[in-house]
Amino acid sequence: MKKLTIDEYLEKVGLFAGDSYGKYFRSRFKDHRGTSELAMNVSPSMDELEQLRRAVAIMTPSEKENADKLTDEQVQRIAADAKTDAGMLAIFMNGYALECNRVS
Repeated sequence: MKKLTIDEYLEKVGLFAGDSYGKYFRSRFKDHRGTSELAMNVSPSMDELEQLRRAVAIMTPSEKENADKLTDEQVQRIAADAKTDAGMLAIFMNGYALECNRVS
């Protein structure tokens, strides 16, 4: 089976960006602070999706090819260069790594 690319994963994550069902789904995963970052890969806000697009766009071909194996330091550097939230990008990259390593 062909490995999902980071660009394909970004499109998959963006399917429910900003829509009412996605917001409802995400609201079901709020933590004690009222946030739902872990559900971000299911339904990002439009702002989060734009930040993710910027981050993926500046990744080198090598980083894209090995996105499921990037170190925390690499993810932090990409986030800083793309002017995106490092925690949000880390959640996205971890979700991608889990997707790539899923056992059928």
